[in-house]
Amino acid sequence: MSSLAEIISENLDSGKLTCTTAYKISAKAKIPIGEVGKVAQKSNIRISECGLGQFGKLEKGEYSKDAHQKMIPFVDERNKIKCEVARGLAGGVGLKNMRKTLEVANIDVIYCGLGCFKEKRRTRLYLKTKTWMENEKKDLLFGKGKTEILIEIERTGSILKAAKNLDMNYKKAWSHIKLLQKNLNDVLVETKQGGGIDAGTKLTPIANEYITKYKQLQKEVEDFANERFKELFLKPRNKREFK
Repeated sequence: MSSLAEIISENLDSGKLTCTTAYKISAKAKIPIGEVGKVAQKSNIRISECGLGQFGKLEKGEYSKDAHQKMIPFVDERNKIKCEVARGLAGGVGLKNMRKTLEVANIDVIYCGLGCFKEKRRTRLYLKTKTWMENEKKDLLFGKGKTEILIEIERTGSILKAAKNLDMNYKKAWSHIKLLQKNLNDVLVETKQGGGIDAGTKLTPIANEYITKYKQLQKEVEDFANERFKELFLKPRNKREFK
């Protein structure tokens, strides 16, 4: 029985192994296509005529809108699609038409099943935003950390419990509140002694107003920043609009 290396050698075209032949060998021998690629590489045999048209001069068919639509969910932010996915989707339209569709849609293929072209994984980028308000003296008026303290006080009805839940000592939590009240020149918390229903620490209406408006501002800033971030850093260059 011939070895895989021998089978490959017997099916070369001008000293090269075509992509189509490689997949036929893989199917007939019932082995992963990657194994065919590895053996070819060890034998210094070049792969030619990529079935998806990424290199070589194979004939291209016609653009398929249906194939393009099917590919869209699998295309990443750089307008690239994995080889195995594109080949799988070519089942209904044929590789010839898929080659043309990839060209017209300006979609590149990555992670070749035969290992012909290596895809360098880019560092994943994430956007972080932090919004706070200051006065002309650079004193902090309102921000995320201070908002969390106030929300926790409202939830627990206690500065001590709020501080504990936020892994903060009471003195530090109270100093944050005093600083906010001083800089804003407003009363943010009210404490009522005793054991009745109204006993404990609660936020004033103005404190709740600050929280509501700050959270809305932060969300709008994040939404805008994230959209702009995608436009500048994540959207592929020269991406053609699908019609």
